[in-house]
Amino acid sequence: MTKGIFTSKNDALAQETLQTWAVLLIRNPSQFMFWVGSCMENAQNEVATCTVKVFLVAENRLLRETLVRLFQKRAGLSVVGEGRCSESGMEKIAASQCGVLLLDSPTTAHATGLIDELCERAPQISVVLFGMDEDFDCFLRAVRSGVRGYLLKEASSAEIIATVRGVAQGEAICPPKLCAPLFQLVSREFRQRSGGADHEAGTNFGLTYRQRQLVLLIAKGLTNKEIAASLNLSEFTVKNHVRRILRQVDAQTRYEAVDVIRASGFLPSA
Repeated sequence: MTKGIFTSKNDALAQETLQTWAVLLIRNPSQFMFWVGSCMENAQNEVATCTVKVFLVAENRLLRETLVRLFQKRAGLSVVGEGRCSESGMEKIAASQCGVLLLDSPTTAHATGLIDELCERAPQISVVLFGMDEDFDCFLRAVRSGVRGYLLKEASSAEIIATVRGVAQGEAICPPKLCAPLFQLVSREFRQRSGGADHEAGTNFGLTYRQRQLVLLIAKGLTNKEIAASLNLSEFTVKNHVRRILRQVDAQTRYEAVDVIRASGFLPSA
């Protein structure tokens, strides 16, 4: 007996499926085309749902264009916006509906203020810094501000792609050589915490780490301009933080806010 083309169980199932399609096409071509169209639409929707939308911010135009071309060649990644830091405000980035902000070595007050604002007002956007120095203090500031990814200058294109995909899936990514000192710092701070006043103040009033920094400087009598210079922020960002602090502690003035927070035990008595 002559053997058929399809010999295995899987091949037999494939043959049966093809025969079913052929019958449907012959008997009801319009229904067959509708079914094919529905399958294609479902597949496209599934791909769109899985696509990671990236907003790219870098001062160097050639670098931006190179990275855009890199992302265009990778399945599941889409650049929904790009520009220089000075051109990319909170509203523009949020309006792009991106899931990841890829930011090149932020050094200006505008850049650090943008990170603070995004992490506070749009926590659904994961911030990834790249082109960074192996500086633990800089890394620690980034972690405390809410950054989810931290890449050094020597990071490869494959590492950038992998980091973007990782943070989009809820991971936090940083160079292994910076993990050890971070763990040591967290352990040391935990052991040194006696009364837990800092933690209690944050819990009672919902103050972020940055806001607690501002409260300490306000208590010392610094102006918004002086605070901005001290924390490398823009004066506009400082004003926004102060307004939020007033709302959170239900105070009318910055000095009243200091008194309220001091009464909680976070600040030493005047």
